Amino acid sequence: MKVLYILRHAKSSWDDALLADFDRPLNRRGQEAAPFMGSFMAENSYRPELIVSSPAKRAAQTAEHVRQALDPRIPLEFDEQIYEASPGRLLSLITELPDRYSSALIVGHNPGIEGLIYALTGEGVRMPTAALAGIEFDVDRWQDAGGAAGRLAFVFRPKELAGDKG
Repeated sequence: MKVLYILRHAKSSWDDALLADFDRPLNRRGQEAAPFMGSFMAENSYRPELIVSSPAKRAAQTAEHVRQALDPRIPLEFDEQIYEASPGRLLSLITELPDRYSSALIVGHNPGIEGLIYALTGEGVRMPTAALAGIEFDVDRWQDAGGAAGRLAFVFRPKELAGDKG
């Protein structure tokens, strides 16, 4: 069995209109929502063995907040292909994960992650900022996790969990 957690980056700042999209940091709400979701994951035993994130600043900050809340020893990797990735590119990334990990967390961006969830489960879900989805696969190898093989176990949105954390 493999478990894939998918997290959309937390809310980013638009304060500096001249800042490139890739370089936008988390805003105050994002700085609150990212560790909140990490703590939620820890409290509910949603513990990935590997975190792979977009290197865009807002995603990287989200991933690091979540990692610190879960366990700072969890390996955190950055993959440039996650930024502005299509669902197909994200699917390729998932099927290339090392099989020694039975669970992994991908931190990325819309619309790619919503498309990925649909591609893996056949279910369309809304993924606002800092939303977390969990997909289970009855497979032994990540390369077999494609083609609508997954079951959507849950979707949690910060605003639904604790007021206005999104």
